[in-house]
Amino acid sequence: MSEPLATSHQGMEDLARIIIGEEELRQKVRELGAAISRDYAGKDLLLVGVLRGVIIFIADLLRAITIPVSVDLIGISSYGPSVKTHGVVRLTKDLEEPIEGRHVLFVEDVIDTGLTLSYLLRTLRARGPASLRVCVLLDKRAHRLIDIDIAYRGFELGDEYVVGYGLDHRQRYRNLPVIGILKPEKY
Repeated sequence: MSEPLATSHQGMEDLARIIIGEEELRQKVRELGAAISRDYAGKDLLLVGVLRGVIIFIADLLRAITIPVSVDLIGISSYGPSVKTHGVVRLTKDLEEPIEGRHVLFVEDVIDTGLTLSYLLRTLRARGPASLRVCVLLDKRAHRLIDIDIAYRGFELGDEYVVGYGLDHRQRYRNLPVIGILKPEKY
């Protein structure tokens, strides 16, 4: 049995409150892994995620999946008027694995407007996968502009700006073992 992660991570004191705790995250990832394992049994499954925020979630999900599975990562860069951009998206790192004829599960840490994900799904669909579905840890519908069909959903969140478990603020807090909201003075 694994030991719980220490909650003395530097940065925990910067949180105003914890939204999703360590055990709740572990349990949800186990549930998602079991559902994915059941649904993709006997299929050539490839998990695809976007660098960097998804790394912790996709690693834990990969360990929770009990069937043979491959993983690949892409990198993107968004250009627009602000951090919450509706600007242009471009690939900075493409997939190394071919996806034609494969069952692809796109794994996201958080879906907000859906614009970036919609672009990425169109790009991947053009490569001819056998199937293309979405698994998301955090579904934030408050700003959704494009409807996204989500096959596997971890948690639904409101309009909170959260950090931890891969999510950052100015490249910090990704390593926190929980998902929380920063104190206002830390923004």
